[in-house]
This record gives sequence, C-alpha cells and structure tokens, in this order.
Amino acid sequence: MAWNSYRFDEFTAQELYNILKLRVEVFVVEQNCAYPELDGLDAQSTHIVYQEQGEVLAYARLVPAGEKYELPSIGRVIVRKEARGRGLAKELLERSIRHIHEQWQEPEIQLQGQEYLKGFYASFGFEAISEVYDEDGIPHIDMKRSVKRTADES
Repeated sequence: MAWNSYRFDEFTAQELYNILKLRVEVFVVEQNCAYPELDGLDAQSTHIVYQEQGEVLAYARLVPAGEKYELPSIGRVIVRKEARGRGLAKELLERSIRHIHEQWQEPEIQLQGQEYLKGFYASFGFEAISEVYDEDGIPHIDMKRSVKRTADES
C-alpha cells in the first residue's frame, strides 16, 4: 500500500500505462463518454497515485496554474470501481489539496467536477463558480477553494 506523487518524467512506461488504462476504463468505458482523454496536460502535471500490489486504485492529476485555468486545478479524480467505499477518494482529495498548498504555495484551487459530486467537493471547501453545464454528455460544474489567510500569515 503506497501513496506517491510523481512528475510525468518520473513514471516508468508500465506505471504510465497503468494510469492511462484506469483513466480510460473509468472515464471513457464505465461512464460511456467518448472524449479526448489525452489532452496534453499530463507532462506538466503532478500525479497523485495510490497503489496496492502494483495496481492503481486511486489517482488524481494536479495541473499547475496557467496551464488549464488561471488557478492550479485538480482533475482526473478516480477510484477504481472495486476499491470504492474505502475512503480513498477522501484521502486522495486531502493529499491533492495539501500538495497544492504546501508544495506549490497556492492559496486557491479550481476544479471541474461532475455535478453529482458537488456535495463531495463542497465538503472540502470548494464552492460553485458556474452553473451546471454539459461536458461531453455529462453534467459538470466549476468549483473553487480558497484558503482564508489570517492576519499573521499576510
């Protein structure tokens, strides 16, 4: 059991294959959504990965500010179907948020989430910044999380 963060160039070919395979299995096949999964943002992103016995069970992609949005973003949030209900999604989001705040020193984060997950993301402090809209046949919403700085931190 291991949580790790990777830059794109740190992946072995097999590790990258396993992650891309999971992303296609969930976002394209399971959700029956034909869209360009390989969008050109992987090389500049940080990848948060949880594996057990060499199998990727949870994954998220952290995109630096200025690459997809003005703010850094969390995307491609996945928990393998067989591993759902174990709290991995919660830990994945906590680790992703912590990485962006601590490693990148960014006080705000944006994400584009499926509408049915709005409450899940809201539980981490994300607030809607758009109306619900259709993205590849699935209702989505844009959300943002801001860290409130105290007078001592300013």
